[in-house]
This record gives sequence, C-alpha cells and structure tokens, in this order.
Amino acid sequence: MATISRLQRSSCTKFLHNEGCSRPLYHLRTRSYHSYEHDQPAPFNPTEEAILSASLAHVPSHGFTITALTEGAKDAGYLGVSTNLFPKGAFDLVNYHLVTQRLALKDRVQYREPKLGVGAKVKTLALERLSANKPIIHRWQEALAIMAQPSNVPTSIAELARLSDEIWFLAGDTSVDSSWYTKRASLSAIYASAEVFMTQDQSPDFVETERFFDRRLEDIRAVGTSAANVAQWVNFTGHALTNVLRSKGVRI
Repeated sequence: MATISRLQRSSCTKFLHNEGCSRPLYHLRTRSYHSYEHDQPAPFNPTEEAILSASLAHVPSHGFTITALTEGAKDAGYLGVSTNLFPKGAFDLVNYHLVTQRLALKDRVQYREPKLGVGAKVKTLALERLSANKPIIHRWQEALAIMAQPSNVPTSIAELARLSDEIWFLAGDTSVDSSWYTKRASLSAIYASAEVFMTQDQSPDFVETERFFDRRLEDIRAVGTSAANVAQWVNFTGHALTNVLRSKGVRI
C-alpha cells in the first residue's frame, strides 16, 4: 500500500512506542480485530455489501471508479444513484476489497504441515493475501493512488495495521513484549512494498513477488528486531517505496 510512506514519519510513535519507545501508543493489542474471536457487527450493512461485492466484478474493466460502483449497484438491483451511499466514492470500493480479503484469510489458508513454524505461517498468510490481488493487479496502482490521497491515508494505514496484526495472530504469535509491535511494523512495511512490486511483476504466477517478499524478510532478520533497527529499516523502505510510486505517476 502506498500509505506505508507515512510510516517513515512516525514508525516509532504509530507502530512501536512514544518518545524513547517506552510506552505503547498504537494499541492494536487491545482492539478486537478478530471477528471470529468476539461477536462484532458486520463491517458493511446488507445494502453496502450487495453493491460493493457486485461492484468488484467491474473493477477489472472499469477500475476502482464510480463507474464500477454504478454498474455494481445496477447488478444488485439498485438505482445507479445508490452510489451516494458511499461518500468516499472509489475509496469505499478499495476499502471493501481490503477489509473482505483480510477477513477471508482465516478460511482460505490451510497448512499442509501441522508443525509449521510461526515465521513460515506468516509468509504463507501474507502471500495468500497478495494472491487475492491477482485478478485486479492491473488496476492496483490506481488503488494505491486512491489510498495515498490525504483524506484516505488514516483509514489505509489503519487497515494495513489490521492486516499485519491479523496475519501474526493467525500464525500463532504469542509474544507479549516489545517485539509484538516491531513484528507488526516490519511486516506492514514488507507487505506494502511487496504490493507495489507485484504491480510491476511480469513473471509466471508472480513468482518474482514471492522472491522479493523472501528477500525483504531476510533484510529485517539481518537488521534485527530492536525498535531502533526496525524504525530505521521502515524509514529506508518508506523512502524507497515512495520513489517507486512516484516513478509510476502516483502522487504522494
């Protein structure tokens, strides 16, 4: 996601800790992100669900646009003006894709090896989430540009954080020390950069994206998992990611 560039400004305060990195500020641990762990309302009401789910079928042809929303509304049996239900327009469609694909992870991933380690599970889950972008990958740079718009950045960052937390949770991470935060910060940066790389990947079945993801994992292992090292690495990755997006015409 393009919004990872904002991490470079506050990687410690948002994802790790406050001044001196001594007290958590980003309270992911206390949030009930796991809908199957606690009863929570559906993220979208029935009308929104019907229109947005139908609209996704038009993304390959029309992109993440009002046109796709309008066509989806018609397919779902609503008037075209029903798109007024979505005040953020195309971003609401992007966000629907992000949220529903995150929530679908728990049902899509089946581990062939029962004794698979946490790290291997994290990789499997992250690659599975990336694979959900395959049908619309030719439109994903549009989505990144929409997410990078200032009014959409807070929601985009929050959803990226939820995805990272979800992946570590489903992988069985039980850490309770400061590494809980650094793991999620580093995974957010790795995943975001892999999404951008994937939009340029022409290899069969996106095999180069998987290799890129592996290399970024090795990078973070090499720098270590201390708050200072992760913050430095995220800062470097954020700059690199921003430059790639700008070279592709994405305004950040």
